[in-house]
Amino acid sequence: MIDVILGLQWGDEGKGKIVDYFAKDYDMIARFQGGPNAGHTLYVGNEKVVLHQIPSGIFHDHKENLIGSGVVLDPITLIKECEAVKKLGVDYRKNLYISERTHLILPTHRALDKASEINKGIEKIGSTLKGIGPAYMDKTGRNGLRVGDLLNKSFTTQYIKLRLKHQRMLDSFNFTEDISDWEEEFFEALEFIRSFKIVNGEYFINEKLSQGKKILAEGAQGSMLDVDFGTFPFVTSSSTISAGVCTGLGVAPQKIKEVIGITKAYCTRVGSGPFPTELTDETGDFLRNAGNEFGSTTGRPRRCGWIDGVALQFACMINGVTQIVMTKADILDGLEQLKVCTKYKIDDQETNWVPFQMLKSKPEAIYETLEGWNTDITKIDDYNNMPAAMKTYINYLNKFLGVPVKYISNGPGREQLVKA
Repeated sequence: MIDVILGLQWGDEGKGKIVDYFAKDYDMIARFQGGPNAGHTLYVGNEKVVLHQIPSGIFHDHKENLIGSGVVLDPITLIKECEAVKKLGVDYRKNLYISERTHLILPTHRALDKASEINKGIEKIGSTLKGIGPAYMDKTGRNGLRVGDLLNKSFTTQYIKLRLKHQRMLDSFNFTEDISDWEEEFFEALEFIRSFKIVNGEYFINEKLSQGKKILAEGAQGSMLDVDFGTFPFVTSSSTISAGVCTGLGVAPQKIKEVIGITKAYCTRVGSGPFPTELTDETGDFLRNAGNEFGSTTGRPRRCGWIDGVALQFACMINGVTQIVMTKADILDGLEQLKVCTKYKIDDQETNWVPFQMLKSKPEAIYETLEGWNTDITKIDDYNNMPAAMKTYINYLNKFLGVPVKYISNGPGREQLVKA
C-alpha cells in the first residue's frame, strides 16, 4: 500500500511538516519528482531545517527514505543537506537510498537555466536557476546522466560529451560566465554520491510493497505547477500530481490508496504567472508578513491572496484527493472577513473550470464572503474548541470541494495539527 502527500496549490503549502507528522505511521518515505528548487521546512525540536531533496522522513529512525527515479538530483545541494541533517544528530547514510535511474543536475544545466532565463527578458517564468528545467530536457531528450552512470568507468567520457553539447547551446546565448568552480564542486560531490546506497528503485520499492510495508510518497512543488496540468508555461518541469508517483517511483496505479492533498487556508505563489486571487493591498501584505511568506529555497517574497476554490476543485479532481490537510489556518486569526473564490469570470462569462491558458484568458475571481474568527487558535488542540466561524469556513470548503478537510495546522510546531 502506498499513500501520497502532495500540494494542491502553487507549492509552499507546508508539505514538509505534514510528511514529518505522518511519517511515524509508515515504513518508507519516497520522493517521486522535482529537484532542489523544492524547500520543505521542518522544525526538529527548536531547530529549523529545510530539506530540498532528502525525503522528510529522514528524522524518523528506522524509516527508510528513497530518492526516486523521477527526481533530478543536484549532488552539491545534497552534500549541504546531509551536513545540516548530521548536525541534528541523524545518521543519514543509515536509511537514505538513491535510485540508480535518478537523473543528475550538471553544472552546465545550471548555466543553461540562467542563460535561458536572462534571454527571456520581460517574459521570464521565474525560474529558481537550479538547473531543473534543462536537466529534465536532457532526460526527455535521452541525453541525461543518471546516478547509476556514476558506477561506470565511462562516466567522465559521457560527461564531456554532454558538456560539449551544452557549451554550444551556451554559446548561442552568448553566455560567458566561468563555471569552473561549479564543476570542481560537482566532481567532488560525485564521490560523495558514490558512497550512498544506490539501488534499483523500482525493484526496491515493489519488494517492500510485496512484504506489506506501508509507503508514503512525497511530492514537491504543487499541482498547479504540473508540467501538463498547471498554469503553463509558468510551471515546473515534472509531473507534480498523483500520476507522477507511478512514473517517478515505478509503482502501479492500483497500489495507491490515500491521496492526501495539502492546501493553505489562503493562497500563495512565488515568481511569475497567473494568480487570480492575488491581493496587492494591505490584506496581501498582512498575509505575507503574518505567514512569513518568503521562499525557503530562494528567500523570494511570495505573492499572497485568498483561497482559490476553482483551482482547488481542479487539483482535487486530477489527483483523486481523498482527504485534505489545511495549513497555516492560524494566519487568518487576525482577519474579520474571509473570502473564497468560487468562480472565474472570463469575457463576461462565469465558469467553475480552470481555463486552458489562464495567462491569456485573465480570469477574474468571484468570491463568497465568510465571517472571520478573529481569535488566536494556536493553543487549541481539539477541533471541538475551535471558533464557530472557523468550523463554518471548514464546512463550507468541505461541501464546495467534495473532499473533507481532515487536519488543520494551527502553527509551525510538529504538535500543532488538529484533527477535524
